[in-house]
Order: sequence, then structure tokens, then C-alpha cells
Amino acid sequence: MAFVDLAALLALAAIWGGSFIFMRFLSPLLGPVVTTGARVLIAGLVLWAIYAATGFKLEWRRNWKRYLVLGVLNSGIPFLLYAFAALHIPASLSVVLNALAPMFGALFSAVWLADRLTWRKLAGLALGILGVTLVSSLDRVSTSPLALAGMAACVLATVCYGLSTVYIRKRAMDVKPRALAGGSQLLAGLVYLPLMAALPPRAAPGAVVVAVEVAFAVLCSAVAYLLYYRLVARVGPTRTLLVTLLMPAFGMLWGFLILGEHISWVRILGAAVILAGTWLVAYPPRIRAVKPAAAVAPSPPAADSP
Repeated sequence: MAFVDLAALLALAAIWGGSFIFMRFLSPLLGPVVTTGARVLIAGLVLWAIYAATGFKLEWRRNWKRYLVLGVLNSGIPFLLYAFAALHIPASLSVVLNALAPMFGALFSAVWLADRLTWRKLAGLALGILGVTLVSSLDRVSTSPLALAGMAACVLATVCYGLSTVYIRKRAMDVKPRALAGGSQLLAGLVYLPLMAALPPRAAPGAVVVAVEVAFAVLCSAVAYLLYYRLVARVGPTRTLLVTLLMPAFGMLWGFLILGEHISWVRILGAAVILAGTWLVAYPPRIRAVKPAAAVAPSPPAADSP
């Protein structure tokens, strides 16, 4: 991986790891619904404006149903669950539990896409369960019903991400990833409009809160998606998904530096166990085929830019 791509990967992990800090600040002030709805709506509008300026077509008539499903399943529901969790558990714990997402994606693919469920994947699942048990039972986090509900919300959010992976592979492989990002964010934002009207903040937000929400949407959704798909085009989807393994380190770092959160050894150990399980499930070992001496290596296929 070139240095510029490695730098972009680290930047993306830092941005997405920081999204949990934004939610920890915004959710108590705006509520989970407005925090989430404004995020997806602003991000969708920004991406739509960028695409319109560059001539990129979203093909609404052909793809709007898929945008809607992914907008709700991959953004609307999980973002709301994380915003709810931000009210009750530390940001650093949320980002650790988020590392389960690739694991659920791989496991659901084994169930619905006939991907092979190997002993390696089963071992990874066991490690994931062990890691969640560690951080939920031994960490210095309140075991109140709301705290447990917050942790359950994080796990359910990763289930949504796993289901989204299966849906994309079954129904949306012919849609460019950039189109999925922009279209799904915008439609998710439109779905949230009546919800935001019905559940407004208790008090009118000040200029600082509004600015933070806009920065949250632009940086952690619009800019992050553009950076993500640029990496997919340059280094491939598998290497790009390594961002999931880097996010917990940044999330815990930002939680410690910005919010003063205590990072216990149990949380670090739980994160390591979850990440080990995710690695086993989602990143199978590469088997190099032995090339015959007389064989001519085929030309690599042209990469379709997302």
C-alpha cells in the first residue's frame, strides 16, 4: 500500500472513530432522532451537490428503491442506535462494539449467500462473543438497564451493517458505490424529516451546536464516504475494510483526550479479542497459487471506479 493510501486509511479511521465523540456530545442536546436525521440529510445534500457539480448521475428512477432500503438499513437505523447508545455508555465502548460489523457481514453471507462457514469463522464468532462479554460484564461501565440497552443497541447496529452487506451483494452490485452512498443518505434524511418534526430538541440549539452537527454530517458522512470509495478504487475493498480494525484505537484515543473517558485494561482486552475474531471471520488467509513456469500470467481486469 502506497504511503498516500495508508495516510488516507488512517485519516478515515480517525474520522469514523471520532463520529462516536460527536454523537456523545450531540445526542444529549438534540436527541438521538435529530442527531441522526440531520446527519444523514445534510450529508446526502452535500454529496448530491458534489455529484451534480461533477456530472455524476444517481439514476433515481432505476435505483430509488435500493437507495431507500440501504438508507434505512445501513444508515437510518444503525446511526439512531448509536446515537441512543451515546446517551448511556462511553464513546470508546461504542466504537469497540462497532468492530463486530464485518463479523456479522461475513456470517450473514454464509447463511444467505452460501459463503462457506469454516471453523475459522466459527472461532472468530466465539471470540467476538467473548469480547462483548468481557466489555459488558467486567468493564467499569454501569450495569444499569439503560447502559445494557446502549450496548445492545451497538450490537444491533452492527447486525444492520451485516444485513446491509448481504443486501448489497444480492440486490445492488450493479449500482456504483458512490451512488449508493449519496442516494441512500439523502433518502434516509427524507425519511427522518417527519420524525425530526415530531421529536424536536427540548430547547432550540445554539449556533455552536448547529455548527457541530453540520461538521459531524459533512466530515463523518460526506467526506468519509468520498474518502472510503477513493480507497476502494485504489487499494481494493478488502484492504479498505482494515479501517474497521483501526477505528477502536482512534475512538478510545479521542474519548480519552476529548471527553476524559477512562480506558480500562478490560476494554482494551475486549477490543483486542473482538478484533481478533473479526480478523478470523472477515479476512481469510490468502492462498497463493503456484504458477507453472510456462504459464503466461493474465492481464489484470480493469478496475471499475466506484
